[in-house]
Amino acid sequence: MPAAPSGPAPLVAGLLPGQTPALLETAAALAGRLGVPLVCAYVDEASFLVEWDPARSAHRLSLHPEADSAQIRAVSEELSSAVAAVCDSLGVEWSLRTLAGDPARALGRLAAETGAAMIVVGTPEPGFGHRVSAALNGSVAAWLSRHQDRPVLIVPARGAHGAEGSGK
Repeated sequence: MPAAPSGPAPLVAGLLPGQTPALLETAAALAGRLGVPLVCAYVDEASFLVEWDPARSAHRLSLHPEADSAQIRAVSEELSSAVAAVCDSLGVEWSLRTLAGDPARALGRLAAETGAAMIVVGTPEPGFGHRVSAALNGSVAAWLSRHQDRPVLIVPARGAHGAEGSGK
């Protein structure tokens, strides 16, 4: 069993490329108000976990060998820039992790490893593709809320419904 992390318990936030900024902004603002670090995570669903050892590193294999690590690096760099822009402006200590496998389980493992006080996730993005994915894979937020012993904050995507929220 790994040693308990020292320092204040961080918040863990699950991020996706192209996601509306509401999740990151909310997580960073909350971490700033609480004076705790923010551990952001991107889960590469096209890879699966071969071995999990928090004391060392997680080993993963791609389900799509043609999807090389350059793609993952590009996504990580894009997310890192977005996180830096928000967190640095608020003075929030942050890190970004790239994980593999099922997003809900990967975020749960990360929260356990870091001793997180809370997991912050977003609502599914609007659109047919996202609805099909949620129907087939289940909701990350729903799975976490049922299988975690720590709080889960679900941040709605602001402006995701456009005219629907304008009282028309």
